Amino acid sequence: MLTVDKLDLYYGDAQALSEVSIEVPQGQIVSIIGANGAGKSSLIRAIAGIEACRSGSIRFRDRSINGLESHAICNLGIGQVAEGRQVFPSLTVLENLEVGAMLPRARARAGARRQLDDVFAMFPTLAERRSQFAGTLSGGEQQMLAIGRCLMGAPELIMFDEPSLGLAPLVVQEVLHTIRSLNQHGMTILLVEQNVAVSLKISQRAYVLENGRIVMSGSGEELLHNDRVRQAYLGL
Repeated sequence: MLTVDKLDLYYGDAQALSEVSIEVPQGQIVSIIGANGAGKSSLIRAIAGIEACRSGSIRFRDRSINGLESHAICNLGIGQVAEGRQVFPSLTVLENLEVGAMLPRARARAGARRQLDDVFAMFPTLAERRSQFAGTLSGGEQQMLAIGRCLMGAPELIMFDEPSLGLAPLVVQEVLHTIRSLNQHGMTILLVEQNVAVSLKISQRAYVLENGRIVMSGSGEELLHNDRVRQAYLGL
């Protein structure tokens, strides 16, 4: 579904990504793991069209998306749940969700009302708090809202950037359960997650990113039992 080939990304003279290549097959969860500063978020931002790559290609459903603006990429079917949730704090829960349904894609594929009903069925707490300002929600509730807002755009692939960051352990489990459930219902997932053990357990494929380069790849299970990964990221 998504292919990144030899991607180079710079911030000024500093190179953030060097010849990064990954593949995200339809219907799978693919994880990107690596230390802070390895370039994981830069990769997500490049795919989303937020950062311009200097060279290399990004293809979605065999169509080049290099150079497209981020809203156009969203409208093709790539959604993003950004690091830190990034909800609109001064808007209500319902208004945040309605923002997600503004894409032409969402209106064409399913009515906003149907999308909203689906989101409220998945996250009953959001239905209860639909008139509450998003900035007053707990961290876990804001993450639910960020996921729900993304789903309102009818994506085919969702990129999650550190979805468990700053959340209590119990809430982290709920969020990761939601990601797995979305995948079981056919959603393709690209996951950047600081909880390496859990992300590898739920991923069909994973890549290790170090200093802007892919240094290892394999199935989630293979990397979970790889001695180098266990020592560097699992403390084992």
